[in-house]
Amino acid sequence: MADPSHSSPTAAAAGDSLLAPATSDAPEAALPAAAPDLDAEFGFQRPELGKEKLAGTVGFHQRHVFLCYKSPAEWPSHVEATDSDRLPRILAAAIKARKSNLKKSTKLTICEGEDGTESSLGDVLIFPDMIRYRGLTHFDVDNFVEEVLVKDVEWLPGSPEAIKGSYVFVCAHGSRDKRCGVCGPALITRFKEEIEGQGLDGQVAVSACSHVGGHKYAGNVIIFSSDAKGEVTGHWYGYVAPDDVPVLLHKHIGQGEIVDHLWRGQLGMTEEQQKKALELKHMTNGVTGEESSAKEANGTNGAACNPAPAGGCCQGNGGGFTCCQSDQPEEKQDKSVPAEENHKSSTTETDKESGKKGHMKICQMPNWFETWERKDTYATLAVVTAAATVFVAFRIYKNAN
Repeated sequence: MADPSHSSPTAAAAGDSLLAPATSDAPEAALPAAAPDLDAEFGFQRPELGKEKLAGTVGFHQRHVFLCYKSPAEWPSHVEATDSDRLPRILAAAIKARKSNLKKSTKLTICEGEDGTESSLGDVLIFPDMIRYRGLTHFDVDNFVEEVLVKDVEWLPGSPEAIKGSYVFVCAHGSRDKRCGVCGPALITRFKEEIEGQGLDGQVAVSACSHVGGHKYAGNVIIFSSDAKGEVTGHWYGYVAPDDVPVLLHKHIGQGEIVDHLWRGQLGMTEEQQKKALELKHMTNGVTGEESSAKEANGTNGAACNPAPAGGCCQGNGGGFTCCQSDQPEEKQDKSVPAEENHKSSTTETDKESGKKGHMKICQMPNWFETWERKDTYATLAVVTAAATVFVAFRIYKNAN
Protein backbone atom coordinates (compact mmCIF):
# COMPACT_ATOMS: atom_id res chain seq x y z
CA MET A 1 0.00 0.00 0.00
CA ALA A 2 1.29 3.42 -0.82
CA ASP A 3 2.50 5.90 1.73
CA PRO A 4 -0.26 8.54 2.10
CA SER A 5 2.26 11.14 1.01
CA HIS A 6 2.41 9.41 -2.37
CA SER A 7 -0.06 7.99 -4.83
CA SER A 8 -2.56 5.48 -3.46
CA PRO A 9 -2.62 1.90 -4.73
CA THR A 10 -5.32 0.78 -7.10
CA ALA A 11 -8.31 -1.07 -5.69
CA ALA A 12 -9.10 -4.72 -6.34
CA ALA A 13 -11.75 -6.49 -4.12
CA ALA A 14 -18.64 -13.10 7.32
CA GLY A 15 -19.72 -17.27 8.69
CA ASP A 16 -17.02 -19.13 7.18
CA SER A 17 -19.61 -21.53 5.76
CA LEU A 18 -19.71 -19.53 2.53
CA LEU A 19 -16.03 -19.90 1.68
CA ALA A 20 -15.39 -19.89 -2.03
CA PRO A 21 -14.18 -23.29 -3.24
CA ALA A 22 -10.47 -23.58 -3.90
CA THR A 23 -9.93 -26.35 -6.41
CA SER A 24 -6.45 -25.29 -7.49
CA ASP A 25 -3.70 -22.79 -6.83
CA ALA A 26 -4.55 -20.85 -9.97
CA PRO A 27 -5.96 -17.38 -9.20
CA GLU A 28 -9.62 -16.85 -9.94
CA ALA A 29 -10.94 -14.13 -12.19
CA ALA A 30 -11.85 -10.87 -10.48
CA LEU A 31 -15.49 -10.54 -9.54
CA PRO A 32 -17.43 -7.83 -11.37
CA ALA A 33 -19.06 -4.92 -9.59
CA ALA A 34 -21.77 -6.14 -7.27
CA ALA A 35 -24.78 -6.99 -9.42
CA PRO A 36 -28.19 -7.00 -7.70
CA ASP A 37 -28.24 -10.80 -7.36
CA LEU A 38 -24.67 -10.92 -6.01
CA ASP A 39 -25.40 -8.09 -3.60
CA ALA A 40 -28.48 -9.87 -2.30
CA GLU A 41 -26.63 -13.14 -1.77
CA PHE A 42 -23.10 -12.08 -0.85
CA GLY A 43 -23.10 -8.27 -0.56
CA PHE A 44 -24.59 -5.55 1.57
CA GLN A 45 -28.18 -6.81 1.15
CA ARG A 46 -27.52 -10.36 2.33
CA PRO A 47 -29.84 -11.48 5.15
CA GLU A 48 -27.05 -12.28 7.62
CA LEU A 49 -25.58 -8.78 7.53
CA GLY A 50 -25.59 -7.17 10.96
CA LYS A 51 -27.07 -10.17 12.75
CA GLU A 52 -24.19 -10.93 15.12
CA LYS A 53 -22.37 -8.92 17.75
CA LEU A 54 -18.99 -7.73 16.53
CA ALA A 55 -17.03 -6.73 19.64
CA GLY A 56 -14.57 -9.42 20.67
CA THR A 57 -14.15 -11.05 17.25
CA VAL A 58 -10.49 -10.12 16.68
CA GLY A 59 -7.78 -12.52 17.78
CA PHE A 60 -5.06 -11.17 20.04
CA HIS A 61 -1.93 -9.93 18.31
CA GLN A 62 0.51 -7.11 19.04
CA ARG A 63 2.07 -6.56 15.64
CA HIS A 64 0.58 -6.66 12.15
CA VAL A 65 2.82 -7.30 9.15
CA PHE A 66 1.55 -6.59 5.62
CA LEU A 67 3.41 -8.05 2.63
CA CYS A 68 2.76 -6.17 -0.62
CA TYR A 69 2.22 -8.86 -3.21
CA LYS A 70 0.26 -8.78 -6.49
CA SER A 71 -3.47 -7.97 -6.60
CA PRO A 72 -6.64 -9.61 -5.24
CA ALA A 73 -7.48 -10.90 -8.71
CA GLU A 74 -4.25 -12.92 -8.63
CA TRP A 75 -4.48 -14.22 -5.07
CA PRO A 76 -5.47 -17.89 -4.69
CA SER A 77 -7.68 -18.80 -1.76
CA HIS A 78 -4.70 -19.47 0.52
CA VAL A 79 -2.02 -17.19 -0.86
CA GLU A 80 0.30 -17.82 2.12
CA ALA A 81 0.31 -21.58 1.48
CA THR A 82 0.59 -21.86 -2.29
CA ASP A 83 3.62 -23.36 -4.01
CA SER A 84 3.40 -20.92 -6.91
CA ASP A 85 3.51 -17.90 -4.56
CA ARG A 86 6.89 -18.52 -3.02
CA LEU A 87 7.50 -15.24 -1.16
CA PRO A 88 4.31 -15.16 0.96
CA ARG A 89 4.53 -18.92 1.57
CA ILE A 90 8.12 -18.76 2.83
CA LEU A 91 7.46 -15.66 4.94
CA ALA A 92 4.37 -17.22 6.57
CA ALA A 93 6.29 -20.42 7.29
CA ALA A 94 9.23 -18.52 8.79
CA ILE A 95 6.99 -16.50 11.11
CA LYS A 96 5.18 -19.65 12.20
CA ALA A 97 8.44 -21.49 12.83
CA ARG A 98 9.80 -18.69 15.04
CA LYS A 99 6.48 -18.01 16.79
CA SER A 100 7.81 -18.87 20.26
CA ASN A 101 10.80 -16.54 19.76
CA LEU A 102 8.97 -13.48 18.47
CA LYS A 103 9.17 -10.35 20.61
CA LYS A 104 5.49 -9.66 19.89
CA SER A 105 2.71 -11.93 18.69
CA THR A 106 2.52 -11.25 14.97
CA LYS A 107 -0.19 -11.49 12.32
CA LEU A 108 0.69 -11.66 8.60
CA THR A 109 -1.65 -10.31 5.91
CA ILE A 110 -1.13 -9.75 2.18
CA CYS A 111 -1.91 -6.37 0.61
CA GLU A 112 -1.68 -5.09 -2.94
CA GLY A 113 1.76 -4.68 -4.45
CA GLU A 114 2.83 -3.94 -8.00
CA ASP A 115 6.24 -3.08 -9.44
CA GLY A 116 6.46 0.46 -10.67
CA THR A 117 4.12 1.79 -7.97
CA GLU A 118 4.77 3.15 -4.50
CA SER A 119 3.97 -0.27 -3.02
CA SER A 120 6.13 -2.64 -5.00
CA LEU A 121 6.26 -6.42 -4.86
CA GLY A 122 8.08 -7.47 -1.72
CA ASP A 123 7.56 -4.29 0.28
CA VAL A 124 6.70 -4.94 3.93
CA LEU A 125 4.61 -2.61 6.12
CA ILE A 126 4.77 -3.14 9.89
CA PHE A 127 2.22 -1.79 12.37
CA PRO A 128 2.19 -0.33 14.98
CA ASP A 129 5.87 0.32 14.23
CA MET A 130 4.81 2.42 11.21
CA ILE A 131 7.80 1.38 9.12
CA ARG A 132 8.30 0.02 5.61
CA TYR A 133 11.02 -2.28 4.32
CA ARG A 134 11.40 -2.42 0.55
CA GLY A 135 12.18 -5.27 -1.78
CA LEU A 136 12.01 -8.38 0.40
CA THR A 137 12.77 -11.55 -1.60
CA HIS A 138 12.43 -15.19 -0.64
CA PHE A 139 16.22 -15.32 -0.21
CA ASP A 140 16.02 -12.67 2.53
CA VAL A 141 13.10 -14.04 4.55
CA ASP A 142 14.93 -15.96 7.27
CA ASN A 143 17.33 -13.11 7.98
CA PHE A 144 14.48 -10.56 7.91
CA VAL A 145 12.37 -12.51 10.40
CA GLU A 146 15.35 -13.09 12.68
CA GLU A 147 16.47 -9.46 12.75
CA VAL A 148 13.17 -7.56 12.65
CA LEU A 149 10.62 -9.83 14.30
CA VAL A 150 12.75 -11.91 16.67
CA LYS A 151 15.56 -9.56 17.71
CA ASP A 152 13.48 -6.42 17.11
CA VAL A 153 16.35 -4.61 15.41
CA GLU A 154 16.77 -3.08 11.97
CA TRP A 155 17.21 -5.32 8.97
CA LEU A 156 20.54 -4.10 7.63
CA PRO A 157 20.15 -5.00 3.92
CA GLY A 158 17.04 -2.81 3.76
CA SER A 159 16.86 0.54 5.52
CA PRO A 160 13.48 1.01 7.27
CA GLU A 161 11.38 3.96 6.10
CA ALA A 162 9.06 5.75 8.52
CA ILE A 163 5.49 5.92 7.24
CA LYS A 164 2.96 8.50 8.40
CA GLY A 165 -0.69 9.28 8.05
CA SER A 166 -3.67 6.94 8.32
CA TYR A 167 -3.88 3.53 6.65
CA VAL A 168 -7.07 1.72 5.71
CA PHE A 169 -7.05 -1.95 4.67
CA VAL A 170 -10.16 -3.56 3.21
CA CYS A 171 -10.50 -7.32 2.81
CA ALA A 172 -11.16 -8.00 -0.87
CA HIS A 173 -10.05 -11.64 -0.99
CA GLY A 174 -12.72 -12.87 -3.39
CA SER A 175 -11.13 -16.26 -4.07
CA ARG A 176 -11.23 -16.99 -0.33
CA ASP A 177 -14.80 -15.84 0.28
CA LYS A 178 -17.37 -14.39 -2.11
CA ARG A 179 -18.68 -11.94 0.46
CA CYS A 180 -15.27 -10.28 0.69
CA GLY A 181 -15.02 -10.36 -3.11
CA VAL A 182 -18.31 -8.49 -3.47
CA CYS A 183 -18.10 -6.07 -0.54
CA GLY A 184 -14.36 -5.27 -0.66
CA PRO A 185 -14.07 -3.58 -4.06
CA ALA A 186 -17.20 -1.48 -3.47
CA LEU A 187 -15.82 -0.23 -0.17
CA ILE A 188 -12.41 0.57 -1.65
CA THR A 189 -14.06 2.56 -4.43
CA ARG A 190 -16.11 4.53 -1.91
CA PHE A 191 -13.09 5.19 0.31
CA LYS A 192 -11.13 6.53 -2.65
CA GLU A 193 -14.01 8.73 -3.75
CA GLU A 194 -14.40 10.20 -0.26
CA ILE A 195 -10.65 10.67 0.20
CA GLU A 196 -10.39 12.54 -3.09
CA GLY A 197 -13.59 14.50 -2.55
CA GLN A 198 -12.55 15.63 0.93
CA GLY A 199 -9.02 16.53 -0.13
CA LEU A 200 -7.39 13.84 2.01
CA ASP A 201 -4.88 12.56 -0.54
CA GLY A 202 -1.54 12.34 1.22
CA GLN A 203 -3.20 11.93 4.62
CA VAL A 204 -5.24 8.74 4.24
CA ALA A 205 -4.32 5.72 2.07
CA VAL A 206 -6.48 2.69 1.29
CA SER A 207 -5.54 -0.75 -0.01
CA ALA A 208 -7.12 -4.13 -0.61
CA CYS A 209 -5.86 -6.92 1.64
CA SER A 210 -6.22 -10.68 1.97
CA HIS A 211 -8.24 -12.69 4.47
CA VAL A 212 -8.24 -11.13 7.95
CA GLY A 213 -10.61 -13.55 9.70
CA GLY A 214 -14.37 -13.40 10.05
CA HIS A 215 -15.67 -13.73 6.48
CA LYS A 216 -19.22 -13.46 7.76
CA TYR A 217 -18.52 -9.91 8.96
CA ALA A 218 -17.72 -8.60 5.45
CA GLY A 219 -17.10 -5.82 4.68
CA ASN A 220 -14.07 -6.00 6.92
CA VAL A 221 -11.97 -2.87 7.41
CA ILE A 222 -8.80 -2.26 9.44
CA ILE A 223 -7.68 1.29 10.26
CA PHE A 224 -4.24 2.23 11.58
CA SER A 225 -3.70 5.84 12.65
CA SER A 226 -0.69 7.61 14.12
CA ASP A 227 -1.10 10.27 16.79
CA ALA A 228 1.09 13.30 17.48
CA LYS A 229 3.45 11.18 19.58
CA GLY A 230 3.91 8.66 16.80
CA GLU A 231 1.93 6.03 18.69
CA VAL A 232 -0.42 3.87 16.67
CA THR A 233 -3.62 2.02 17.40
CA GLY A 234 -5.17 -0.43 14.96
CA HIS A 235 -8.93 -0.96 14.96
CA TRP A 236 -11.01 -3.55 13.12
CA TYR A 237 -14.50 -2.93 11.80
CA GLY A 238 -17.09 -5.35 10.41
CA TYR A 239 -20.40 -5.20 8.52
CA VAL A 240 -19.10 -2.00 6.91
CA ALA A 241 -21.24 -0.76 3.99
CA PRO A 242 -20.42 2.05 1.54
CA ASP A 243 -22.60 4.52 3.47
CA ASP A 244 -20.46 3.86 6.55
CA VAL A 245 -17.29 5.08 4.85
CA PRO A 246 -17.91 8.83 5.47
CA VAL A 247 -18.72 8.00 9.11
CA LEU A 248 -15.41 6.16 9.56
CA LEU A 249 -13.47 8.99 7.95
CA HIS A 250 -15.27 11.66 9.96
CA LYS A 251 -15.49 10.01 13.38
CA HIS A 252 -12.59 7.57 13.54
CA ILE A 253 -9.89 9.32 11.52
CA GLY A 254 -11.22 12.88 11.84
CA GLN A 255 -12.30 12.95 15.47
CA GLY A 256 -10.48 10.02 17.03
CA GLU A 257 -13.74 8.37 18.10
CA ILE A 258 -14.59 4.70 17.74
CA VAL A 259 -17.67 3.81 15.69
CA ASP A 260 -19.18 1.45 18.25
CA HIS A 261 -21.75 -0.48 16.23
CA LEU A 262 -19.16 -1.53 13.62
CA TRP A 263 -16.23 -2.11 15.97
CA ARG A 264 -14.78 -5.64 16.12
CA GLY A 265 -11.70 -5.09 18.24
CA GLN A 266 -8.32 -3.48 18.69
CA LEU A 267 -4.70 -4.39 18.18
CA GLY A 268 -3.17 -5.55 21.47
CA MET A 269 -6.44 -6.50 23.19
CA THR A 270 -7.81 -9.97 23.88
CA GLU A 271 -11.30 -10.93 22.79
CA GLU A 272 -12.57 -10.63 26.36
CA GLN A 273 -10.96 -7.22 26.79
CA GLN A 274 -12.63 -6.05 23.60
CA LYS A 275 -16.07 -7.10 24.82
CA LYS A 276 -15.61 -5.57 28.25
CA ALA A 277 -14.24 -2.33 26.79
CA LEU A 278 -17.36 -1.76 24.68
CA GLU A 279 -19.69 -2.78 27.52
CA LEU A 280 -17.90 -0.37 29.85
CA LYS A 281 -18.16 2.47 27.38
CA HIS A 282 -21.89 1.92 26.87
CA MET A 283 -22.49 1.58 30.60
CA THR A 284 -20.52 4.73 31.32
CA ASN A 285 -22.37 6.71 28.67
CA GLY A 286 -25.72 5.25 29.68
CA VAL A 287 -26.63 4.06 26.19
CA THR A 288 -27.41 0.72 24.59
CA GLY A 289 -25.74 -0.65 21.50
CA GLU A 290 -28.80 0.27 19.41
CA GLU A 291 -28.83 3.84 20.73
CA SER A 292 -25.10 4.16 20.04
CA SER A 293 -25.62 2.93 16.49
CA ALA A 294 -28.41 5.43 15.85
CA LYS A 295 -26.36 8.27 17.34
CA GLU A 296 -23.35 7.46 15.16
CA ALA A 297 -25.47 7.12 12.02
CA ASN A 298 -26.96 10.58 12.58
CA GLY A 299 -23.81 12.18 13.89
CA THR A 300 -22.23 13.06 10.55
CA ASN A 301 -23.22 13.92 7.04
CA GLY A 302 -19.94 12.56 5.72
CA ALA A 303 -18.20 15.92 5.61
CA ALA A 304 -14.64 16.09 6.88
CA CYS A 305 -13.79 17.96 10.05
CA ASN A 306 -12.90 21.59 9.58
CA PRO A 307 -9.32 22.44 10.52
CA ALA A 308 -8.71 24.00 13.91
CA PRO A 309 -8.08 27.72 14.22
CA ALA A 310 -4.69 28.82 12.99
CA GLY A 311 -2.10 28.62 15.72
CA GLY A 312 -4.26 26.27 17.76
CA CYS A 313 -3.47 22.79 18.96
CA CYS A 314 -3.52 21.10 15.54
CA GLN A 315 -0.01 20.47 14.31
CA GLY A 316 1.46 19.06 11.14
CA ASN A 317 3.05 15.65 11.39
CA GLY A 318 5.17 15.41 8.32
CA GLY A 319 2.33 14.82 5.90
CA GLY A 320 -0.28 13.78 8.45
CA PHE A 321 -2.19 16.00 10.86
CA THR A 322 -2.94 15.46 14.50
CA CYS A 323 -5.15 17.44 16.80
CA CYS A 324 -5.45 17.47 20.57
CA GLN A 325 -8.82 16.87 22.15
CA SER A 326 -10.93 19.57 23.76
CA ASP A 327 -10.47 20.03 27.50
CA GLN A 328 -14.05 21.14 27.94
CA PRO A 329 -16.59 18.59 29.19
CA GLU A 330 -18.89 17.50 26.39
CA GLU A 331 -22.00 18.90 28.07
CA LYS A 332 -20.40 22.36 28.30
CA GLN A 333 -19.43 22.55 24.66
CA ASP A 334 -21.50 24.66 22.34
CA LYS A 335 -23.07 22.20 19.91
CA SER A 336 -23.97 25.00 17.51
CA VAL A 337 -20.35 25.67 16.56
CA PRO A 338 -17.69 23.37 15.11
CA ALA A 339 -16.01 21.18 17.71
CA GLU A 340 -12.67 22.75 16.96
CA GLU A 341 -13.85 26.12 18.33
CA ASN A 342 -14.22 24.49 21.74
CA HIS A 343 -10.52 23.57 21.83
CA LYS A 344 -8.12 25.63 23.93
CA SER A 345 -6.19 27.90 21.62
CA SER A 346 -3.71 30.69 21.97
CA THR A 347 -5.49 32.63 19.25
CA THR A 348 -8.97 34.06 18.87
CA GLU A 349 -8.79 34.23 15.09
CA THR A 350 -10.51 31.43 13.16
CA ASP A 351 -9.33 30.12 9.84
CA LYS A 352 -11.37 31.76 7.11
CA GLU A 353 -10.43 28.90 4.82
CA SER A 354 -11.95 26.20 7.03
CA GLY A 355 -14.06 24.79 4.22
CA LYS A 356 -11.13 24.48 1.88
CA LYS A 357 -10.11 21.07 0.52
CA GLY A 358 -6.87 19.56 1.72
CA HIS A 359 -7.57 20.13 5.39
CA MET A 360 -8.77 17.59 7.86
CA LYS A 361 -8.59 17.32 11.59
CA ILE A 362 -7.01 13.99 12.38
CA CYS A 363 -7.02 13.52 16.12
CA GLN A 364 -4.96 11.47 18.47
CA MET A 365 -6.43 7.99 18.39
CA PRO A 366 -7.32 6.92 21.91
CA ASN A 367 -7.35 3.33 22.99
CA TRP A 368 -10.32 2.07 24.93
CA PHE A 369 -8.76 2.72 28.32
CA GLU A 370 -8.09 6.33 27.40
CA THR A 371 -11.75 6.92 26.53
CA TRP A 372 -12.66 6.71 30.22
CA GLU A 373 -12.94 10.46 30.72
CA ARG A 374 -12.41 12.35 33.95
CA LYS A 375 -16.11 13.19 34.27
CA ASP A 376 -16.91 9.49 33.91
CA THR A 377 -14.57 8.70 36.79
CA TYR A 378 -16.17 11.36 38.99
CA ALA A 379 -19.65 10.10 38.17
CA THR A 380 -18.70 6.52 39.04
CA LEU A 381 -17.07 7.56 42.32
CA ALA A 382 -20.15 9.60 43.22
CA VAL A 383 -22.43 6.60 42.68
CA VAL A 384 -20.19 4.28 44.71
CA THR A 385 -19.88 6.84 47.53
CA ALA A 386 -23.63 7.41 47.64
CA ALA A 387 -24.31 3.68 47.81
CA ALA A 388 -21.78 3.23 50.62
CA THR A 389 -23.30 6.14 52.58
CA VAL A 390 -26.81 4.71 52.32
CA PHE A 391 -25.57 1.29 53.44
CA VAL A 392 -23.72 2.70 56.48
CA ALA A 393 -26.69 4.87 57.47
CA PHE A 394 -29.02 1.89 57.26
CA ARG A 395 -26.74 -0.22 59.45
CA ILE A 396 -26.54 2.53 62.07
CA TYR A 397 -30.32 2.97 62.03
CA LYS A 398 -30.88 -0.76 62.39
CA ASN A 399 -28.43 -1.09 65.27
CA ALA A 400 -29.96 1.92 67.04
CA ASN A 401 -33.34 0.19 67.02
